[in-house]
Amino acid sequence: MKILISVDIEGIAGVFNAEQTRPGNGEYERARRWMTDEANAAIRGAFAGGATEVLVNDSHGTYRNLLPDSLDTRALFVLGKPRYLGMMGGLDPECEGVMMIGYHSRAQGRGILAHTINSFAFARVTVNGMELGEAGLYGALAAEAGVPVILGSGDDVFIDENREFFPGARWVQTKVAYSHSSGVTMAPAEAQASIEQAAQLAVQELADPARVEPAQSLLVAPPVECLLTTQGPAIADLFCTWPALSRLDGVTVRFVAASMQDAIRTLNSLSAMSYMLR
Repeated sequence: MKILISVDIEGIAGVFNAEQTRPGNGEYERARRWMTDEANAAIRGAFAGGATEVLVNDSHGTYRNLLPDSLDTRALFVLGKPRYLGMMGGLDPECEGVMMIGYHSRAQGRGILAHTINSFAFARVTVNGMELGEAGLYGALAAEAGVPVILGSGDDVFIDENREFFPGARWVQTKVAYSHSSGVTMAPAEAQASIEQAAQLAVQELADPARVEPAQSLLVAPPVECLLTTQGPAIADLFCTWPALSRLDGVTVRFVAASMQDAIRTLNSLSAMSYMLR
């Protein structure tokens, strides 16, 4: 049984400030170690639950945050960018379940360090009428490939936003959000223990031959209409140089994709375009 673990940093226990998510300072170095430790907890749990192969995807920023020399040697790792599937890099027909570790609330959500893909450029992403964050977008991408989300970890707002999209998943609440950059956190060691236990149970449930109902995830039927609210008119101006996009108002653009994979690839390309305005 092959399990894909996608690991972000904003939902990791102990992480509250943007400085902790950006390379070049001691706070980030400490946070990336906690991120690596939570990834290891999920790996241990997955193997204990019956996984035969585990692939770990570094899903934050440059996709170069996890410490390879500190990761469980039984797993393989997806690092660096660009990559077509972004936070689901490594997803393939052999995968049977996805875990989302250290995830966060969507843009304009009330969770800790809430954003969707690119906090500089994206203010809101709506797909076929549903406002989605990274978990919803990438969970729908996994569902399109027939792979369910079986575990998610992060703050309480992240869990509340996504529970209905992935009713078969287990959840580990590592933090409670008070504001965008404050709240209450579990100790890293306690969060890791909770993730390990939940990962083991999630894989055991997935493999249980007595399970009647398959694990469910958000499935978006094509065509995929995406409305993207940008952080300002200049960004919308830039995005609409791409002929596939149309302008709805000063800050909102629209495109239609044939699949969630195409929608994700378009959003990630727009995110990359936005760097010319920084």
